[in-house]
Amino acid sequence: MGALIFRSAATGVDVEPQSQEQRTLTIPFTARVFVPPYVLIRQVEGESVLLNLQDERYFGLDEVGTRIWALLTSSDSIQTAFEALLNEYDVEAEQLRRNLYDLIGKLVENGLVEVGGG
Repeated sequence: MGALIFRSAATGVDVEPQSQEQRTLTIPFTARVFVPPYVLIRQVEGESVLLNLQDERYFGLDEVGTRIWALLTSSDSIQTAFEALLNEYDVEAEQLRRNLYDLIGKLVENGLVEVGGG
């Protein structure tokens, strides 16, 4: 659910994100997801391109990832986005929870979002 492709804008080379084992991020679902001012996002044919202006790397989200991004960044909590996604997609709650943790972890680790409150 929700592919995130990492690419360096300077070199155009795909960048391998850290594996889940390398990340020890604990995010409460009561927290909110914020987009830092140095991140630009553009939607192109249902998918999204995100640009981190600080490290000049860009990232791609597929259609599902774009929907998750929209819900995460516009909801009052991760839990609210989680519940909306459960209603929209045919997915088990625990699988969705793991996918959200993974995606949010990748977004945070690459400076694309910040998590606060909660």
